[in-house]
Amino acid sequence: MIEFNFEVLRRIGFNQFTASQLHTLEPAAAGARLMRLTEVQRSWFTVHDGIKEYKARALPRLLSACTLAVGDWIVAELNDSEELWISQQLSPANHIARLAADGQRLSIASNIDTALLVMGLDHDFNLRRLERYIAMVQSAGIAPVIVLTKSDIADNTVQRLDDIRQRLPSYIPFICINALSADAINELSPWLGAGQTICLLGSSGAGKSTLTNTLTSAHQETGGIRKGDGRGRHTTTARSLHLCPGGACIIDTPGLRTWRPDADEEALTSVFSDIELLAADCQFRDCRHESEPGCAVRGNIHADRLLNYHKLMRDAQRSQQTPLDRIAEKAKWKVLNRAGTKRSHDKRN
Repeated sequence: MIEFNFEVLRRIGFNQFTASQLHTLEPAAAGARLMRLTEVQRSWFTVHDGIKEYKARALPRLLSACTLAVGDWIVAELNDSEELWISQQLSPANHIARLAADGQRLSIASNIDTALLVMGLDHDFNLRRLERYIAMVQSAGIAPVIVLTKSDIADNTVQRLDDIRQRLPSYIPFICINALSADAINELSPWLGAGQTICLLGSSGAGKSTLTNTLTSAHQETGGIRKGDGRGRHTTTARSLHLCPGGACIIDTPGLRTWRPDADEEALTSVFSDIELLAADCQFRDCRHESEPGCAVRGNIHADRLLNYHKLMRDAQRSQQTPLDRIAEKAKWKVLNRAGTKRSHDKRN
């Protein structure tokens, strides 16, 4: 029998969806408890029962069957030596992951209600990267909120806010805050309700840990930025979940700069719905929105947003390819390159 108290666990994000997954669990030993995973450190995990935290390890059979991430709900059991072991994982409502350069899927967090996409208005400002964050969270079924920091040290804040309005869909909210000020709590209050889980995503130095410290009493270590290029120094090295006084849960994550969304073409298409809506009026059904005549997308969508869309779609296509598909594509381009070289040679002679 798995022990749990709904009201106590609600303090750390327990909800009806999680409760509905309990019937899928296997029978557990007496004294087994439902907890939430709040930190991952290699082979050790920190779990929370709604009152206090504990250190635990995961059974090898569980790690071979699934990947545990901060925000997961798990079942923990004590063995004969009074050691706490994670024995089961509940199916998450959603999961944020990214693809590394080698194609490996890397988990970030699970069971998120809102993703706060933190970006500085200083040298950190990068709309193309922001679009990738939006693609990552929306393809996972998570609502994004853009949180802009460092307006006090940015030179052209008004212009950058206009750039966001012109480029991104209007349904995505964005707010400017001072991450060090207690006013940030009031400005983010619509997403900080009791039982809500918020995940902070952004590059190093954007102010995620500073914002976490303001919203909670986590006392995360923070660092400055490099003077040369404004890039942040890594201070957060592991994902961790913290509690807000008002009842929300905050997941802070290390900074990300180079990554690919873990999403297929269909998911990305839904993220760039403004492009797909205009594409219905293109002259050709298979229009690529590059140089075709009668394209309804070019000229109505920011050129750099369209370029980013094409790049993300190519990334998604490559991630879905099998090794045989990649070999066949490589062979095809070899043939095309040889044919092009031959045509150029024939023209010169």
